Amino acid sequence: MKHRIVVLGAGYAGAFAAGNLARRLSPADTEITVVNAVPDFVERMRLHQLAIGQDLAFRKLADVFAGTGVRLRLARVTGVDPERRTVAVTGEDGDGELAYDTLLYALGSSVAHHGVPGVAEYAFDVTGRSSALCLRERLAGLGEGGTVLVVGEGLTGIETATEFAESRPDLSVALAARGELGAWLSPKARRHLRQAFDRLGITVHEHTGIEALEPTRAIAADGTSIPADVTVWSAGFAVHPIAAASGLEVAETGQIVVDRTMRSVSHPDVYAAGDCAYAIGENGQPLPMSCASAGFTNMQATAAIIARLTGSEVPTTALKYHGNHISLGRRDAIFQMVDGDVRSKSWYLGGRTAARLKSGVLKGAGWGIAHPTFGMPKRKRRLATAPDRSGVRVAA
Repeated sequence: MKHRIVVLGAGYAGAFAAGNLARRLSPADTEITVVNAVPDFVERMRLHQLAIGQDLAFRKLADVFAGTGVRLRLARVTGVDPERRTVAVTGEDGDGELAYDTLLYALGSSVAHHGVPGVAEYAFDVTGRSSALCLRERLAGLGEGGTVLVVGEGLTGIETATEFAESRPDLSVALAARGELGAWLSPKARRHLRQAFDRLGITVHEHTGIEALEPTRAIAADGTSIPADVTVWSAGFAVHPIAAASGLEVAETGQIVVDRTMRSVSHPDVYAAGDCAYAIGENGQPLPMSCASAGFTNMQATAAIIARLTGSEVPTTALKYHGNHISLGRRDAIFQMVDGDVRSKSWYLGGRTAARLKSGVLKGAGWGIAHPTFGMPKRKRRLATAPDRSGVRVAA
């Protein structure tokens, strides 16, 4: 019997992990299945570009995994039973169940409403392709002078507001921030950010918590009314409650609590990667939900899975941030270096050079997804001379 590995989700964490597992583990001993709700790989870091009307090409997952031995199941995950080691799914083929020996849970996150009245009914977001396309349609129908309010001063909010203002100068774009815009940046980088907002004509409402949304306005905590024909909600992320409902140990956030190797502390056959993993970084703090965290955690999870299946020593990958990269439209960006405690250093890179660097990062991530088995030795999938003590062999 082959060892059955099931990967839930084919975002940055899941897609990279599946490709790495296929590259390293022998198909004679393992069977890898990826479950994803949509047929394309969605570059979440670029969904604000899609929303404002830019044309983006999405890779078909069937093409991504072609020739790798990875099986793709297009379906939505409806439940996980870690005691029976099964996953319930539903899709075009109806309801079904997948059995696993090792599960990698990488279902990502969606927008967090925080219980604010009106968000579910009136707000748009850029956390998924379908929601970004809905926003795209709404913005396309918005005429000159239309008002757009972005709620949230994090990376997603900043990138969304600047992208919209640059691409649609006919719109009136504003951003509502609970605190100070760019407060975590170094003084020079913060000044660069404010200059970019001024150049693009973005109105900033600092120290403004939004307490309710209505069809054409947002209501701040102090009762101030902010006009908004369109509100884009980017005030944080939330994970799906499936993990908590399954009986896996989760944090208050609903994320799966994992050890240093991304293994569930309650169920050793389950690993988590990406936004759904509650992992502690080198600074002793939980990793934030981000693409960078998806990279750290998927590399650690796959390395641990491979090592344990082949009887090798489990390596550890660094869970340490080096900086934040923020797009400010297509021709400007900020790269802010941080220290071991994720505090901004005085040095930063800004302008077109930083924008080119960010573009390279995005292209590199996309290329890596499209070539999941890049770097495989010429003698592909050559098995070890004998199975190790776990009974699972690896490609040489």
